[in-house]
Amino acid sequence: MSISSFPSSLEEEEKEEGDVGSAVEGESGGSQNGGRGREPEYFGWVYHLGINSIGHEYCHLRFLFLRGKYVAMYKRDPSDNPGIKPIRKGVVSHTLMVEELGRKRVNCGEFYVLRFYNRLDETKKGEIACATAGEAQKWMEAFDQAKQQAVYDLSIATGRHKLKTASELNLEGHRPRVRRYAHGLKRLIRIGKGPEMLLRKTSDLESYMRTNTYLEVDTTDAIEAHDWRCVRTANGIRIFEDIANKGSKTFLLKSVGVVDASLDTVFEVVLSIDRNKRFEWDMLTGELELVDSVDGHYDVVYGTYEPKNLTWWHTKKDFVFSRQWFRGQDGEYTILQFPAIHKKRLPRSGYQRTKINPSIWEFRRLGSSESPSSKCLVTQMLEVQSSVWDRFKGDCCFNFERTIQFALLSQVAGLKEYFEANPALTSETPSTIVHSSCSDDAIDRAELEDSELKDEFYDAIANGDSLEDEDSDDDDVEPSKAGKVTFKNVSWAIARLALKRNSDLLKNSELDARTSAITIDPSQFHGSLHQGKGETDTNCWSTPTGQGFMIRGKTYLKDHSKVLGGDPLLKLLAVDWLKYESNINQIALHPKCLVQSEAGKRLPFILVINLQIPAKPNYSLAIYFGAEKPINKESLLGRFVDGTDMFRDSRFKLIPSIVKGYWMVKRAVGTKACLLGKAVTCRYLRQDNFLEIDVDIGSSSVARSIIGLVLGYVTGIVVDLAFLVEAKEENELPEYILGSVRLNRVNPESAVTLPGCCSDTAASSPS
Repeated sequence: MSISSFPSSLEEEEKEEGDVGSAVEGESGGSQNGGRGREPEYFGWVYHLGINSIGHEYCHLRFLFLRGKYVAMYKRDPSDNPGIKPIRKGVVSHTLMVEELGRKRVNCGEFYVLRFYNRLDETKKGEIACATAGEAQKWMEAFDQAKQQAVYDLSIATGRHKLKTASELNLEGHRPRVRRYAHGLKRLIRIGKGPEMLLRKTSDLESYMRTNTYLEVDTTDAIEAHDWRCVRTANGIRIFEDIANKGSKTFLLKSVGVVDASLDTVFEVVLSIDRNKRFEWDMLTGELELVDSVDGHYDVVYGTYEPKNLTWWHTKKDFVFSRQWFRGQDGEYTILQFPAIHKKRLPRSGYQRTKINPSIWEFRRLGSSESPSSKCLVTQMLEVQSSVWDRFKGDCCFNFERTIQFALLSQVAGLKEYFEANPALTSETPSTIVHSSCSDDAIDRAELEDSELKDEFYDAIANGDSLEDEDSDDDDVEPSKAGKVTFKNVSWAIARLALKRNSDLLKNSELDARTSAITIDPSQFHGSLHQGKGETDTNCWSTPTGQGFMIRGKTYLKDHSKVLGGDPLLKLLAVDWLKYESNINQIALHPKCLVQSEAGKRLPFILVINLQIPAKPNYSLAIYFGAEKPINKESLLGRFVDGTDMFRDSRFKLIPSIVKGYWMVKRAVGTKACLLGKAVTCRYLRQDNFLEIDVDIGSSSVARSIIGLVLGYVTGIVVDLAFLVEAKEENELPEYILGSVRLNRVNPESAVTLPGCCSDTAASSPS
């Protein structure tokens, strides 16, 4: 994390009176004056991590405070220590990025680490650690709100009132002398339990409901192929089988249950390997031991179990498996579990080594910010051999309840009973509101906003404020108004006709209707990856229809309805599959790029999306879309193409959908839309007749983890990608698909190197 020192002298400090500590002594107060005064304040204990001047790592317990876009850090809680001065303070900037590094060992405990860095200068960085994944997410949401405030203030500011970046200081360096931070605080939102609970690494957290987001729980953003049928109900859970993929060697089962606890709490309990906790709900794999931690989102675990209570044999079993977890932009948690081999854990004497079934845990919050709920939907999916499952179903004498598979699926029931028997885990909340006794007249924003402030607290986050639909379990809940499909009761013929009409209207609004369209000849454009000639062709690309995606409809702001996507606005020209030792930026400027060809220069507009994939070597998937008319400058696309990077980051959206591939990869990638500008670092290059977007997937540890899994199965995957400019205002709706591409079983070995291609990581040229 990096902030800049305030340009204050000792004389200025002595002139200032009061501080944030004196402002939070009281516990009650009136309402604030003005809309701008109603912004909440967030505070709580965190660990500040870094390296000192002599190269030693440090880990300091600090009290972090955030109001609006202003941040302060204290050694002690200012409400308990009136008159204390902050040791650091600064202003949230629109250029700050926050990366979730996952679980790390800090002070003999497992904590969740957030990395802060400047998007334009990654040398300015720092880290904080939180007790739970839920607390880390809440801080990310708080800083996201602060960033939005910074973006807004910057958009309306002029001259000397604009944020300045001089006197920047790394948090890992020397602490500056600072003046008073704030005065007249009214609404404080506490995150976490305090230093004692932080050190004990508690997990009794309840979900903090965001104030300006809505979780849509009934639809996804791409059509899924699974077809689930309930085959058993036991202990308050339902067990389903996937009947869509009959004939394959493996079969999918899943158990689904509603757990009366917050999303973060349930996730912490499942991820915990604490023996005493697991013995209370896990009847099979209670004995677990951490073998290796690869990174904050990936580890290897060793376990044992005795199946004598389930089967007729009494052989002791041991196993090794890897766990990979991540949280989506909608707050949903996913844990992938694969059988593994590790040299540190050979078979134990007296135990028989076995492989656990590949499985996935999914945790989804029920309800929305407008209707808070402490309950969550827990789903566990399990892969079994088809022959084994067929035998279970065909043998009426066979007791499925006495199998290992049933014991694994019953872990959901164990969680349900565990939380019902421990109400203390669900009754306490980490977010409490504290009011000050200051009068409304005491709040003077000018005192909070120093007009000569030069400090910047750089931030941006991976969790966006515009949450997309939750993953759908069409067998779990009935469709609601928050996620209905417009064409549910309309014939497909009428739907297609409406899509075509909307597509024609769209082209007239987003593209310049006063200019005649040119004819795009696909034969004039070539990339290193060839266009597919049929469904059986491999290592190729094609253009899918938009009807496999769900996008925001005309009435989305009123009823959150989504509609089937129509034909893409831009035509897919070609795809390059490239490799290099480091990221390849600004591909469009390369003389061999189709953008620089004579045919490319004649096109009114070209959109280049460069997906930078971290690996050894690094890959770049460059996708080229062309327009048959110039862009309408007044349209949403025109404002995106010629807008600021801040605007582009808040609107550039991707919907992925794996059409064919291994089921665990499908679940890991998901089908929900992602705001790429908030999840990873995007760099933009606007010149001549093109816009290039360089998407650095490696800038997020979560994205790196997922893409690493995908690369392991990429030669057997068919994936559709749809790119959109997110519509947020009524006059921008309905949404449209900007461009789409289908990648059919791409072979990494076929990637080529462009001679003389720029491979540095410099930022793009100004727009």
